[in-house]
Amino acid sequence: MTARTAIVTGAARGIGAATARRLAADGHAVAVLDLLEDRAEETAEAIAADGGRTLAIGVDVADETAATAAVDRVTAELGPPTILVNNAGILRDNLLFKMSASDWDAVLGVHLRGAFLMSRAVQSHMVEAKWGRIVNLSSTSALGNRGQANYAAAKAGMQGFTKTLAFELGKFGVTANAVAPGFVQTEMTRATAERIGVSFEDFLAGAAAETPVGRVGQPEDIAAAVSFFCSEEAGFVSGQVLYVAGGPKA
Repeated sequence: MTARTAIVTGAARGIGAATARRLAADGHAVAVLDLLEDRAEETAEAIAADGGRTLAIGVDVADETAATAAVDRVTAELGPPTILVNNAGILRDNLLFKMSASDWDAVLGVHLRGAFLMSRAVQSHMVEAKWGRIVNLSSTSALGNRGQANYAAAKAGMQGFTKTLAFELGKFGVTANAVAPGFVQTEMTRATAERIGVSFEDFLAGAAAETPVGRVGQPEDIAAAVSFFCSEEAGFVSGQVLYVAGGPKA
């Protein structure tokens, strides 16, 4: 595999951290971007300890100036980025009648605006290289999920965004695909369990019981799918949404 420069957003923990480590193991230089800069540094340190080239940047991907500056820094220190994984995301779950406008704006801002700003900032490097891979993180919640009107809308939007990028950038050798995880064991799902007053162990057991393969997902399961979409061999796969959910979801 040709070594590339990759950017992974929301890479301080969970799926993002696992993806950053996997792409580094695949031989790429990896920029670890996250609002939590100290946690991003931890991910980068783990990559460096394994011999990888890496860089940690604290950034709000929904901030246009900050997103552009982050890509410029990656370009200067690691090389022009030709792999982008838009993983950054937040939760502000609530039923519709309880959901505030700020909860709606925050979730769509990080997921959709962030993915748009980062993709726009890197696409020129991909077009120049005549090669690029963009992978957007969607979710099974894109199919609808109680208490997640904002999150479901954002994740469904990521799929439409992905397919449009595939149309626009394909002629330049750039593919765009989405990975839609099911239930994955992360700090975010632990926080959800705490919010609804259920022990994390019971929460995991309940999710596993509803999953055909009989277990919940791990961040590494999602990272493996992202790795394929970023590979040389995936050059004829674009505009697709892969549900990695332990069973048929769509």
